[in-house]
Amino acid sequence: MIEHKRSTRETQIELTLNVKGTGQVQVDTGHGFFDHMLHQLAYHGGFDLTLKAQGDQTGDHHLVEDVGITLGEALQTAWRKQEGFNRFGQSLLPMDDVLVICAVDLCGRAFCDTKLKLTRENVGGMDTEMVPHFFRSFAHAALINLHIRRLAGSNHHHLIEAAFKSTGRALRDALSNNMTTFSTKGSL
Repeated sequence: MIEHKRSTRETQIELTLNVKGTGQVQVDTGHGFFDHMLHQLAYHGGFDLTLKAQGDQTGDHHLVEDVGITLGEALQTAWRKQEGFNRFGQSLLPMDDVLVICAVDLCGRAFCDTKLKLTRENVGGMDTEMVPHFFRSFAHAALINLHIRRLAGSNHHHLIEAAFKSTGRALRDALSNNMTTFSTKGSL
């Protein structure tokens, strides 16, 4: 179980994370749609996550970004402590009209490329530009490679939700205990 906090003038965040959990999730950021997406990520990752966050009143940017950083830092701590995991993971996720693919590499090098082709400005009270920003903040703090692609569909709620679900499932795959050697180099 990883406990992690972030406290700035813009946000106050506390979380506990168990990446080998049972999908027990309690999230309260004060932003319903964002809570729903974080719940999907953790549940489909098989994580136990308790997250309480409070952001300033300037919009959703600081909250979404700092939650991404805090959750990413906790994930990095968790995967670095774990022995024997796949390292690579992927998920192809259909959701009604939408098809999204996600691939991850728990490698110690930060990279994120998100191509969801979102054209609406807002979904569920959250600016859609914050979706790729969340994943970028998360991946950089977790020191992972993260690729997310929209393959089909146009419903923006479904696109965003499928991105969070597929990321959770790809992380579950990468964290599963099937490998003991992570790299031909000998270490990550």
